[in-house]
Amino acid sequence: MAKNNSQLYNTIFIIIGGALLLYTIAVEDASHYIKIAGLIVIMFGLYRATNYWAATKDDHKEEQNEE
Repeated sequence: MAKNNSQLYNTIFIIIGGALLLYTIAVEDASHYIKIAGLIVIMFGLYRATNYWAATKDDHKEEQNEE
């Protein structure tokens, strides 16, 4: 169950970062700090997601060996 929660958190970070970046595009006088925060949040989510994918890339092989 922890694996699903980790992926959920990664997805939430990516969506929040994307929403912040879309907000800065839609609003003319948006602060540069919001754009920077959006980039940081989306990159953090992507970093966590790729680390998770790299750590679990061979899980399907272990499941096949158990059967």
